[in-house]
Amino acid sequence: MAKTKNRWLIAAAAVGIHISIGSVYSWSVFSNPLTEKHGWSSSEVALTFSIAILFLGLSAAFMGHFVEKHGPKKSGIVASVLFGIGMIGAGFADSIGNLYLLYFFYGALGGMGLGIGYITPVSSLVKWFPDRRGLATGLAIMGFGFASLIASPIIEALINAIGISNTFFLLGAIYFVLMILSSLYLAAPPKDFLPKGMTKEELNEKTTDKKTGDLSQLTANEAIKTVRFWALWIMLFINITCGIAIISVASPMAQDIAGMTAGAAALMVGIMGLFNGFGRIGWASVSDYIGRPNVYTAFFAIQTVAFFILPNITNAIIFQILIFVILSCYGGGFASIPAYIGDLFGTKQLGAIHGYILTAWAAAGLVGPSVVTRIEEATNSYQLTMYIFAGAFVVALAVSLLIRLNIKKIRETNNKTATAS
Repeated sequence: MAKTKNRWLIAAAAVGIHISIGSVYSWSVFSNPLTEKHGWSSSEVALTFSIAILFLGLSAAFMGHFVEKHGPKKSGIVASVLFGIGMIGAGFADSIGNLYLLYFFYGALGGMGLGIGYITPVSSLVKWFPDRRGLATGLAIMGFGFASLIASPIIEALINAIGISNTFFLLGAIYFVLMILSSLYLAAPPKDFLPKGMTKEELNEKTTDKKTGDLSQLTANEAIKTVRFWALWIMLFINITCGIAIISVASPMAQDIAGMTAGAAALMVGIMGLFNGFGRIGWASVSDYIGRPNVYTAFFAIQTVAFFILPNITNAIIFQILIFVILSCYGGGFASIPAYIGDLFGTKQLGAIHGYILTAWAAAGLVGPSVVTRIEEATNSYQLTMYIFAGAFVVALAVSLLIRLNIKKIRETNNKTATAS
């Protein structure tokens, strides 16, 4: 026990990785400087971000087994190298004015670093915090949500001071060092690890009382054959699609619907980052007490109402409140999903299952922004899009209720088997 690492420092190391890779949400800060310098179109530059999110989801899916097999330290180092090379390579691409190299380095290599880095600490954290799964994963994933708040003003200042290429070079080196140091401390907990001062009986009683005891212990390949896996995938896809669409058009939509000024809308976008981050730790912590099924049902019930009334709100304050609530649910969906996976499939191959689930993020990153912009261009209004999203959340709400029946059925079967034994 003397050699057991401090689980809170493990959580801090996870935050170190996520706060580095989460800087991808600050990509828009590079957009105007890149278009002005090279004459690239806004859509060409924006495609870099879409490629990064696509490779995030794909690499998370394909590398989940690598994380489980080799542990968080090795996978963290791989993520550090890929993300660091991606950032530094982006600086090289800018220096020679090659858009396709930018896609390759920041989009593909950087995106792979994103995906591996995102899932690297999660399965270990769930095992280090069997009593507080939601809180632990919420802490790490909160770092991803807050990263843009920290990185955006720094990137803007650096671009003005040392130029675009040198900004990529400097940040690439800093993120590489921070991610490597964080990765070196990461480790899986000892077998049958229990929090200090807690017995196995107390832990079982704690989880049983909340009805969050592990439903099963499945491998990733077994999990994807179940109905509840695809239920989680659909719920996460809808939550991310609608949330990321709102993020992509928040400023113009606020000006169009609520009549806000450009400056007020920009301030709102900054505050959105706070609710995205706090929603991750807040909702994930709440899920430890009321259970993951209840939290996801709450997400979708709240957002169904919010998206339905949003297009008709002309009061700027009420409009912003609704946007902030939506962003808190968006962030909370990311943070609560690893604990939900642990509840339903156990921790046997949680990292690999989480990777498969995150393909929903890759798909949503392509669908959400394109749907909202194309409909707005065709109708010159955001109203239809908001109603479509409200309908999507009705579907997600129905799925969140149906998955409960599946969980209840399996629990009853497990209880009968345990009684017979």
